[in-house]
Amino acid sequence: MNELPRHEVHEIPNRFGAMLEGLRPRLRRMVALRLDPRLHGRIDPSDVIQETYLEASGRLAEYLQKPTMPFFLWLRFLAGQKLVTLHRHHLGRQMRDAHREVSLYRGRLPETSSAALAAHLLGHETRPSEAAVRAELKIRLQEALNTMDPLDREILALRHFEQLSLAESAEVLKLTESGACRRHLRALKRLKEILSSLGLALRSKRTPVLLPSYR
Repeated sequence: MNELPRHEVHEIPNRFGAMLEGLRPRLRRMVALRLDPRLHGRIDPSDVIQETYLEASGRLAEYLQKPTMPFFLWLRFLAGQKLVTLHRHHLGRQMRDAHREVSLYRGRLPETSSAALAAHLLGHETRPSEAAVRAELKIRLQEALNTMDPLDREILALRHFEQLSLAESAEVLKLTESGACRRHLRALKRLKEILSSLGLALRSKRTPVLLPSYR
C-alpha cells in the first residue's frame, strides 16, 4: 500500500502503519543516495527512516489539516530534513566541500552530488582485479558529471535512482509536468553524450547502470 489520492487523505490515519511500511523502500533509496559517503559507516539509512516515521507520527495531524503535497513527498521532505541535520552535526563546516543544499518545496535537502551519481551509475559489482580501473573511471565520470547543470543531475536522480514519477519529480522541482519531461529528456541526452565520451553505455533507461560500450 503506497500513495493515496489527495482527496482521500482522511483515510491516512486508518492506514498509517501499512502506508509507512509500503513506502519504506522508496525512502531508503532517497536516503542512501543523499547520505554523505563519509557517513556510510556511521549512520544506517534504516535509522534515518525510523526517526522520520517517529516525527511523522507526531506531526500527522498537522499534515492532515493542510496537505500541501502528497503523503510520500511529505515523508521524503521530513527524511531530507533529518539528513541535513545529521550532515551538519557530523560534518559541520566540511559540508561545504561535499554537499551543497538545494531549495526544494519549502525545505532544504542534500543535493545529489556528482560523486553519488557516479557511484550509482557504475553499480557495486566489481571484481578485486577491476577495483583500480573502476576507481579511475569513477573519477573521470564524476568530473564529466560536474559539467552538467545541477538541475539536470537532480532530475536524473529523482527519476532513475529515487524512481519518482514524472508528476512527483515536477512537484519536487516546482516545474510543470511538461517542463519536467523536457528537462528529463535533455538531461538524459546529455548523460548519454557523457557516457559515450567515456566508452560507456546505459544498461537500461529505467535503472541506468553502466556497461562498456563496444560500438
